[in-house]
Amino acid sequence: MSKDSVLVINCGSSSLKFAVINPKTEEESISGIAERLVGNEAFITWKLNGEKQTLNLGAAGHEGAIEALVGVLRDNNLMEHIEAIGHRVVHGGEKFTESTLINDDVIKGIEDCSHLAPLHNPAHLQGIRACLKYFPGLPQSVVFDTAFHQTMPAESYLYAVPYSLYKEHGLRRYGMHGTSYRYVSKTAADMLGLDYDNSAILVAHLGNGASACAVKNGKSVDTTMGLTPLEGLVMGTRSGDIDPNVFSFLNKQLGYSLDEITDILNKKSGLLGLSEMDNDCRVIEDAAAQGNERAQLTLDVFCNVLAKKLAGFAAEMGRIDALVFTGGIGENSSVIRKNVLERLSIFGFEVDEKANEETFRGKSGVITKSGSTVAIVVATNEELMIARDTEALIAG
Repeated sequence: MSKDSVLVINCGSSSLKFAVINPKTEEESISGIAERLVGNEAFITWKLNGEKQTLNLGAAGHEGAIEALVGVLRDNNLMEHIEAIGHRVVHGGEKFTESTLINDDVIKGIEDCSHLAPLHNPAHLQGIRACLKYFPGLPQSVVFDTAFHQTMPAESYLYAVPYSLYKEHGLRRYGMHGTSYRYVSKTAADMLGLDYDNSAILVAHLGNGASACAVKNGKSVDTTMGLTPLEGLVMGTRSGDIDPNVFSFLNKQLGYSLDEITDILNKKSGLLGLSEMDNDCRVIEDAAAQGNERAQLTLDVFCNVLAKKLAGFAAEMGRIDALVFTGGIGENSSVIRKNVLERLSIFGFEVDEKANEETFRGKSGVITKSGSTVAIVVATNEELMIARDTEALIAG
């Protein structure tokens, strides 16, 4: 039986997503998630041959989830197909500019970047160490969210703060969602017949976490997320850009601690904070459709911020060959896409109402009228990108 697939692992702070993917055929043989890995009620759910199954894990952490995953793979005769393991890692700092095979130096490098992603990198390391224990001998790779953005020029990534803070402490814009941007920008170029190495593509990755990116000639030249994923667009529970003195205001006027303010801006703001309803865009869209003015205002703020960022990126690149929508909201919300494109009409976008309404649930396609500037929906597939990178690395 041939080893033709990659096990893709994505560890969150209390969860672990996984999939076994053949990078050549793009076939996904199994996928699933282990959740509640902090506490005593962990469980793992997987989908195989169209059927879902769940197994309770009790007090399992990330290592326990990996051990359970090994059992699931063995029970379903999938272990013998796995040629390598690919890990998603959120933050690679300036050290990692591309995907790489795991060794002791790479693990040390991820540890050194953990202060830049304290919620994510430690969890990734737990997953990596568990996989090294339970899959001995299998080559393993890491694919960094930040790596794609390492091509940004200094004028895009530097903050106007004392330069020593950058040189001595790495205080700069890094950006996230890089693996998604790499996949959807290239896929969009292929779908539209563009020369990827001579193109200007805007991408809006819109989900509970949201960001935008300017991709010129196949390289990231600017993005909205910064040192952390809090900067930039309005998100599900994150504020995005605000006046930095909000911290001082909330501390001095209302007595909030630094941790409390950070929690508010990361977990209680964005769509949730503005609407006072939900962080789910679908819930807010439904309320707006029924005449709820606050819900409509929330959507308008979300779209206005995004449109302004995209317009700025267009000026940076000098032209727009295509605007790509991706992510859970970008792929499924015709309401958000139409709202944003109408705000960008100065750039020649004209929405094709029928195409826009019919493009959702994994369907990709152009949603603007023929002859107008192109906007296209592309379903992202970060797991496939990680599998492809991993296969390329082990092939040498």
